[in-house]
Amino acid sequence: MRMNYLEKKIFDALYDGVLIADQDTIVRYINPAYTRITKVEVDDIVGKPLLEVRPGAQLPSVIKSGKKLLRIPRKVGEVEYIVNMAPIIEQGEIIGGISILNEINDIYKLTEALNQSNMMIKKLEKYMKTMGKAKYTFENIISIDKNSLETKNLAKRIAKKDSNVLITGESGTGKELYANAIHNASDRQNGPFIAVNCATFDSNLLESELFGYEEGAFTGAKKGGKIGLFEVANGGTLFLDEISEMNYGLQAKLLRTLQENTIRRIGGLKEIPIDIRVIAATNKSLEKMIEENRFRKDLYYRIAVFPINIYPLRDRREDIKYLIENFLDEMGRKINRQVNVCEDVMKLLYSYGWPGNIRELKNTIEFAINMTDEDIIRQEHLPKIIQSEGVKKNLVKLKNLDEIIKETEIAEIKKVILIYGDTVEGKKKAAEALGISLATLYNKLKQ
Repeated sequence: MRMNYLEKKIFDALYDGVLIADQDTIVRYINPAYTRITKVEVDDIVGKPLLEVRPGAQLPSVIKSGKKLLRIPRKVGEVEYIVNMAPIIEQGEIIGGISILNEINDIYKLTEALNQSNMMIKKLEKYMKTMGKAKYTFENIISIDKNSLETKNLAKRIAKKDSNVLITGESGTGKELYANAIHNASDRQNGPFIAVNCATFDSNLLESELFGYEEGAFTGAKKGGKIGLFEVANGGTLFLDEISEMNYGLQAKLLRTLQENTIRRIGGLKEIPIDIRVIAATNKSLEKMIEENRFRKDLYYRIAVFPINIYPLRDRREDIKYLIENFLDEMGRKINRQVNVCEDVMKLLYSYGWPGNIRELKNTIEFAINMTDEDIIRQEHLPKIIQSEGVKKNLVKLKNLDEIIKETEIAEIKKVILIYGDTVEGKKKAAEALGISLATLYNKLKQ
C-alpha cells in the first residue's frame, strides 16, 4: 500500500486519529492526531506488526474478516476515545484496514463523535474508490502493421517523459487505451489515473468537476464544498478526452492551471499547488478549430508538447487479423466455446473500410458470435452493412493479369481498326500498324 501526496495531506490534517495497516497487519501510517491521542510516536509503530506494538488491537481481525467494528471504547492513561475500524477493499480484495480514533471529553459528546466518525469512514471509503487506476498497458495494444508499430514505439518513448500529450485520431481508434498505457509506462504509474470526457458535461458542470468548489460557491453547492479532479489526480495523470468540446472560456482557466501548476476552486481564494501530467485526446482538428476561433492557440501548444496520431484501422490493415483473433479469444472465454472466422469472412473483414475503427470491429465480432450457433462465423452472421459490402465485391469480380492484357489488346486493336476501317484492307493496315500478322489480329478478335 502506497500513499500519494494528496492522501497524506488529507490524513495529516484530520483532527481524528488515523492508523492504516496493510493486509499483513503491518502499520503503514499514523497521523499526528493519532500520536496526540495515544501518545504513540511514529517511529515506535510504523513498519511494525500492529499486535506487537498495540496488544489487544482489533484491527487485525477486521482485516481478516472484512467486517467493520464500530464504537469500540479504548483508554490510554486518562484519555478515553472511541475507535471505528473498517477494511480497505480494492477490486473485491482486502488490501488493509483503517482505524479512526475520536477523543471523548465527556459523555454528552459521545453521539456526535460517533456520527462524525461514521461519516468520516464513508467519506474516506468513497475517496479511496475515486482514486482511479489505468487498466491497460502497451502489452494490451496490438501493433503488427508498420504504421501502428511506429505509433506504439513513439508512445513508449513519450511515456518516459513528463510533458503533456495530445492524442488525435478518429473515433474508435483507441485513444483512451493509449492514454492508459502511457500512464502505466511513466514514472507516475503509482499515482492516480483520472479520466474525464469533456463532452459529457456542460461548461459550468465541467468546471466544478475539474476544479472543485468551496461551500456556498453557488446555489446547490454541497456543504463542505467538493474536491476537484485536478486535486484527485495530484501526483498522477489527468486524461481529458474530447478536449475539443471544452468551452472557450474554460480553456483559459485550464491554460492558467498548466502554466502555474496551481488551481483555485470555484468560490475560493486559495491557490492549491498540483503536480499532474495532462493527456488530452480529440477526434477533431484543433488546428482548424483555432482558425475558427473555437480553440485557443496558446492552450494547444501547452497540451500538444508531444502529439501522437493514431492511424485509422483502414491504414493499419495488417493489425486486423490479429485484432479479430484477440476478440475471438476474449469473447470465447466468456461463452466458454471457441469460435473462428471462415476464410471468406476474414478476407471481407480485411478489405472493409471500418469507419468505426477498432470499436466497430469489436462490435462486429461480438454480433457475429451471437448470430451463429456453430463454431465458425460465416458471411451471413455479419451485420447487414458488412454483408452488403461482400455482395458488392462479388458483383465486381477481380480480374487476373491475363484477362486484363487480353481486354487491353482487343481495345487497342478496335481503336486502330476504327482508324483504318473495318474492311479486309483496313484490317491489313491495322495489323501492320500494330506490328502483328493479319492472322494474329483475327485470332485476338475471336478471343
